[in-house]
Amino acid sequence: MNIVQVILIAGAVGLAAFALGYTLRQNAERAKLSSMRSEAEKSLALAKTKLQETELMAKESALKIRDEAEREANRRRAELERQERRFQQRRISLDRRMDSLEERARQLESREKQLTTQRSELDELRHKELEELERISNLTTEQAKDILLARVADEARQDMARVIRDVEQQATEEADRKAREIITLAIQRVASDQVAETTVSTVALPSDEMKGRIIGRGGRNIRAIENATGVDLLIDDTPEAVTVSSFDPVRREVARVALAKLIVDGRIHPARIEKVVKKAQQEVEAVIQEAGDAAVLEVGIHGLHPELIRLLGQLKYRTSYGQNMLMHSLESAHLAGIMAVELGANVAMAKEAGLLHDIGKAVTHETEGSHAIIGAEIAQRLGRPANIVNAIAAHHAEEECHTLEAVLVQAADAISGARPGARRETLETYIKRVESLESLADSFSGVEKSYAIQAGREIRIIVRPETIDDLGIITLSRDIAKKVEESLQYPGQIKVTVIRETRAVDYAK
Repeated sequence: MNIVQVILIAGAVGLAAFALGYTLRQNAERAKLSSMRSEAEKSLALAKTKLQETELMAKESALKIRDEAEREANRRRAELERQERRFQQRRISLDRRMDSLEERARQLESREKQLTTQRSELDELRHKELEELERISNLTTEQAKDILLARVADEARQDMARVIRDVEQQATEEADRKAREIITLAIQRVASDQVAETTVSTVALPSDEMKGRIIGRGGRNIRAIENATGVDLLIDDTPEAVTVSSFDPVRREVARVALAKLIVDGRIHPARIEKVVKKAQQEVEAVIQEAGDAAVLEVGIHGLHPELIRLLGQLKYRTSYGQNMLMHSLESAHLAGIMAVELGANVAMAKEAGLLHDIGKAVTHETEGSHAIIGAEIAQRLGRPANIVNAIAAHHAEEECHTLEAVLVQAADAISGARPGARRETLETYIKRVESLESLADSFSGVEKSYAIQAGREIRIIVRPETIDDLGIITLSRDIAKKVEESLQYPGQIKVTVIRETRAVDYAK
């Protein structure tokens, strides 16, 4: 076979393969097209079915909506009919009420006309009556009115005075009752035990032999103790005891502590005494400072000057008729604070003034004058407010109280000092001492009358002006003060005030 034949055969084979492939492809496409047509027909049938179902559901929904709308319309129609019937009934009721009101208005109008007629008749009768009264009494209407008004005014004044008196009496009784309640409450809340103290200290000795060692050879030891401490040692027949006496309570405490240390140590000689006394002074100062700090802390006061705190601590060793002054000051502070709370006053001011009111007693053995005035001067010098200073100075009525808190401090001081057991002096002793003071002053020539005031701390003497002149009262006050010092026993000091009054009398004839 030549090349041409081969080529022809190959071409024939290629054409046969192409024809076969084309035929197969056509058959595949026809089969695919037939399948797609079948699926399309199925989808169309399904869509028609769904469309029919949707139409049915839409018709059912429309029917339901229409039924609901009809039911709602029927309900609203029935509601409107019901409201219309109710409005109709209300309108009928209102018409009836209007008819009733119109009838009442007609009746009122008729009664008003009758009242107008009666009023006119009464005015006419009153006018005739006034004319008759004027004729009988010979008084005009204005004159009668003035007399009547004057009589009414007098009666009103009497009634007003009676009401005012009743109100004042009721207010006084209520104030007294409230004051008693407040004071009773304060006393109950600050109730504490009271123990009377003395102004001397007793030191126990292990044996009477110790008395000789305290006295020392030629009395040098006792002199050294008295010189170092400024106290008096009383060594008498009292077994196993030595009495320390001093008007200064701090010195007395220093001497007691030093003497106790010397007795325990056993070495008693001048050099040792001086050393022990200095140590005792340091210990007592520490106790004083601690007592002052504790008092300030207990009351709750801040910002006090250290000197005031130290003076408060010194009151630990100060007594008045056996009552410890520091305990008295604390009690007065609490009492004043409680009463201030009940009355709505300044509690902090009342407490501070109550705590400091007797601060002057810490230095009265060093300074002459009333302890209230001395304490006020100390407080003012150490920067306390004016109201505090006034409360301290006025707590024995030596100055006028400027604040309610000052009055409360006066009351608290009196309550604390007057409680049973607080002070050693009994009522009989107190009355006897005051009467003795007044009797002593009355015994002087030219004295008309004398009055002991401030619990016997001051005596005021009124003299006859025709007997004693202005120069004579100076001599009289000095003589009475000297006589009091010689004849009576009393704590602190007594102020003697002589008053001479000149009166000029004449008569108009």
